[in-house]
Amino acid sequence: MRSIILRIDRASTSLAMAVACLMLAVASLLGMYQIVTRFVLEQPAEWTEILIRVSLIWMVFMGIPTAFRQGAMVSVDVLYRWSPKGMRRVLDWVVCLAALTLVAVIVWWGWDYAQRGSVQSMAGLESVSMFWAYLALPVGGLFSVLGIVANLIDPQRNELETAQ
Repeated sequence: MRSIILRIDRASTSLAMAVACLMLAVASLLGMYQIVTRFVLEQPAEWTEILIRVSLIWMVFMGIPTAFRQGAMVSVDVLYRWSPKGMRRVLDWVVCLAALTLVAVIVWWGWDYAQRGSVQSMAGLESVSMFWAYLALPVGGLFSVLGIVANLIDPQRNELETAQ
């Protein structure tokens, strides 16, 4: 069971990071396009502004699962170093449960927000619903759950191991 969860996590975290990298590239390209159209051609493309924002939102929420997987989101390094071995596992569980609670809130309210935003359209892209922008919250949250659980099963603490 453990190896199956870790295999699924590896695939999902890699997919999430690939999407995050793609969204960064999209935001960068759209930003360059906007600069060229605004300052060189003097014909600004308003639709690029909203797409840059949306791609940055997706980039952040798809990058979070990797941070959770590496144990970089909740930093309890000092407390972890000062604790005996038995207490460290308790800290792992506390961090896991706290992170899962936070992610559950993000998924729940993110889905609610996405549904409510489905009646809105993006400024400059009237035919595209805001649902697709707000969907980043629950999707990123669901990917994060796998990273949180995988970090509990197989903790990644490279920075702590080298510092001791």
